[in-house]
Parts: sequence; C-alpha cells; structure tokens
Amino acid sequence: MFLTISTTGDEKTPATDLSFLLHKHPDNAQAFSTSYGTAHVVYPRADAECCTVAMLLEVDTTALVRRGKGKGRGGAPDAALAQYVNDRPYAASSLLAVALSRVFSSAIRGVCNARPERVQQPLPLRVEIPALPARGGPDLVRRLFEPLGWTVAAERVALDGEFPEWGDSRYVGLVLESDRLTLAEALRHLYVLLPVLDDAKHYWVSADEVDKLLRAGEGWLPTHPEQKLITSRYLSRRWSLTRQAMERLELVRLAEADDSEVEDLDNAVQEETGTDETGNGESTTGGTPTGETAAGSGGTATGEGAAEDRPVPLAVQRRDALVAALKESGAARVLDLGCGQGQLVQALLKDPRFTEIVGVDVSVRALTIASRRLKLDRMGERQASRVRLFQGSLAYTDNRLKGYDAAVLSEVVEHVDLPRLPALEYAVFGSARPRTVLVTTPNVEYNVRWETLPAGHARHGDHRFEWNREEFRTWAGRVAELHGYTVEFISVGPDDPEVGPPTQMAVFTLNAKDSTKEEKAA
Repeated sequence: MFLTISTTGDEKTPATDLSFLLHKHPDNAQAFSTSYGTAHVVYPRADAECCTVAMLLEVDTTALVRRGKGKGRGGAPDAALAQYVNDRPYAASSLLAVALSRVFSSAIRGVCNARPERVQQPLPLRVEIPALPARGGPDLVRRLFEPLGWTVAAERVALDGEFPEWGDSRYVGLVLESDRLTLAEALRHLYVLLPVLDDAKHYWVSADEVDKLLRAGEGWLPTHPEQKLITSRYLSRRWSLTRQAMERLELVRLAEADDSEVEDLDNAVQEETGTDETGNGESTTGGTPTGETAAGSGGTATGEGAAEDRPVPLAVQRRDALVAALKESGAARVLDLGCGQGQLVQALLKDPRFTEIVGVDVSVRALTIASRRLKLDRMGERQASRVRLFQGSLAYTDNRLKGYDAAVLSEVVEHVDLPRLPALEYAVFGSARPRTVLVTTPNVEYNVRWETLPAGHARHGDHRFEWNREEFRTWAGRVAELHGYTVEFISVGPDDPEVGPPTQMAVFTLNAKDSTKEEKAA
C-alpha cells in the first residue's frame, strides 16, 4: 500500500521543511519495522519548490495470517473470510494508519525542535492514496474530509478496466489538497479516517482505542458532522466503547461552547458515596454535592419513626419534599435535571405512578455512578423501561426534554453563573415547558445556623451565588410571569422563625391556557 504527501515552497520557506517536520532526511531511504511488515520512506523529490515524501508499506502476509488466525475477534473481517487472498497488502487501511503513527509519531504530536516555528503554520499539502477502500463510496469520503478543510478528489476504481460491465470496486483513488492545515492535523485526520473508510480493523479493538481516538480527534472530532459514524467505525462498532467515546466527546463540545475546561464541567462527583443517608446534596450541574444535615442550631428535625437522637439529613428531607410535590402534581413522566448520583431517580422508581423517569447531567462521572447505583445493567426489563439517563447541558435547548409532565432542578441553579442563568431558564421554562417545575436552592439566611460554616462562606465552593428568601422569590416570580407559570413556595427542613428554612423550594405550574396551547401544539 502506498501514500504520498507533498508540499510546495520558495527560497524563504523551502518545501524541504517538510522533511524536518517529519524527522526523515530526504537523502536517505529508510525502513521501519511494524507489527505486520516494513514501512519504507523515500523522497521522490526534495527541493525548495516542491517536496514529496512517499510511504510504501510492505505487508508481511504470513504475519498477518498468523496474528489473526485462531483469535476470532483479533483478525479483520476480510482476513477471517479469506486469509490468503485479500486486499490487505495493497489497499490503504488500519495497517497504513498504524504505520503512519509508528513512522511519523513526532510529526503527529506536532514536535519539531529543528523547525519549531513551522509546526503551527498551515502548509500547502497534497495527499495521494491510489487505492483506498471506501465503504460508502466517494460521497462518504467527501463527507468525512471536506468539513476538515480538505478539497477532495475521489474517483472510483473499476473492478477491471478490461471489463467495464463488471462495474466499480469499493476502492477509490484519493487526492486531498489543503492550504489551511498543519502537517500534524493532516496526519491525525489520516490516522483516524483511513480505518473508518475501510471499516475493517486488523486488530482487536480494546478500551484504550477510545483514548487513541480522542487524542487524534482533538480539535476536530467533537464538532465533526459525521462524529457518530466516525466513532462507531473507528471502534469497530463496539457499542459500549462507542457510547463511552460519544459521552466524552459531548463533554468536550460543551466545555468548548462554555469556554471552560472539561474538568470544570465533569466534576459533579469527586468520589462515590456508599449511602444515601449521608446528608449529601442531591444533584448539581458542575459541583460536588454539599454536606448538610438538618441539625443546625435552629433545631433538629426527625423523620417519622426516627430515633430522636438521629436527625434526618437535609438531603433526605429535600428528596421527600420533591417526591411529595411530584405526587401532588399528578406527574407520571418526570425529568431530573442535574441528576447527579441518581438518588431522586432511585426514589421515584420505587413508586409505580411514575411511569417514565429521565436523569440528565452534564457529568459523565455522575451518570456512571448513577447507573451503578440504579443497577441498570441488572434491572428487569419492565423496570428498565421506566428509566433513562443521558448527558446534556441546561445551558442549551434540547428537544429530548420536551413533552414531560414535570421537571426537577434540585440544588442546581446556584451552580450556574448568573449571566448564564437566563439560558437555563429558557431551556427549561421556555423550550421544554413541562407542566410542573420544582426548583430547590439553599437559603443563604440559614447559613448562620451552620456551626461549622465560616461567616460569609457559601455552603459549597462551586456555588456561584446563594439567594436569600426575597431574592429567590423575586427570581421565581419573574421567571413565572415571563414564561406563563404560577409559582408557590415550600419550606424544606426546620423553618427557623428568624432566618427561615435551610432549603427553599419553588413549585411552578404552567398556566391552564398555556398548557392547553402546548397540548394542541403537540
């Protein structure tokens, strides 16, 4: 199999800088051992005006058969069907992608001590691959490469030029041209997309392939319009790995959209807790749950039947209040927005009146812990049909959130920067528009009752603000009026006569006329 990469230049920026970026001297013909053969690197031309590097991968067919034989999943589909007669030695595939990463590893990483200023500079590049398997034809080739800044010429290769009536093969002759990409970007595109087009990897795809894909796809894969197809094919259609990769890519996309770091979004859970009764907060969109109990200096609250010396954690009281409000609203299909570790979802599953429960969180780690807590992999079919978890950000409208009876934002709004709060308001109240919305948030006035909380400190380091009762009521009233809801307020936890309850809850109900309009529109 054969590939060439060319660039042009002048006396000021000579084309031979390509050899420095690739770390391969143009005067030498070099050979490199790979797992399945030998990669030869030569320069057909190398001068200031034009420089072309060629890679010829000489496949060891015996090694290919021996490594794939008897391993089932370890061999490529083509090799499993025809071990001794196949296209692996001749057509570009994952074999060539592996050779690229082996021979040009420094160039792919963007490392060049000899010409560091050229690493980040776009080059006029031309890539030619005479025989590329393309399951999907020239149209798919264009859909994969054109969004990345390439001009694509992909011509089908006939099965046999002597017999045109046989039609075309699944191979294309590919020429890619661009003056907008760095060499490292171009190599990473090839490394990922050659196996994707071939759709038949020559080795067993394990979990570390997800990391390889995300490293090579950094900067372009999260926003690629064919992201799902690329991810699925690159990971040999292994659904568990594909789902893991898609979740991580979505997190990258959301972080880029918010101009923040991935770690800032995916920090809803620092570590998994072993019990529901620890007093931890229920859910966030980007902060570690807070440690709270109902036993402040303003009094101790005990649950029904509980021992007097065992206060009911505020988190449990909050969850109970939410469940009670949902029951009173008559909701059957419920969204838990910012579901965190899934405690509320778990509680709702115990009551058959809730026929569909959806947990949404921006944090992959939180959703993973919630899945383990709910034992989704071992849940019976009927029970599993009632629950769903998916990743999403409340900073954006999402059609998946429409059509539900109720939505819960428990300890969520205080984790959102105030300038971004209107986006959350519209996503929930303006776009999703459930009939009932429950919002809980800390009452900052009650903080003086927490003996271990220093004066002036928020209950959690990720809280962007904490409202007093008047501020919360003002916000809730404005949102309700703007989006056609009425709102009532409920105290959660011991209601201190001076500072009020530790948690304040707003119950939003869609106005009857607006609800009728929604039903007719649906």
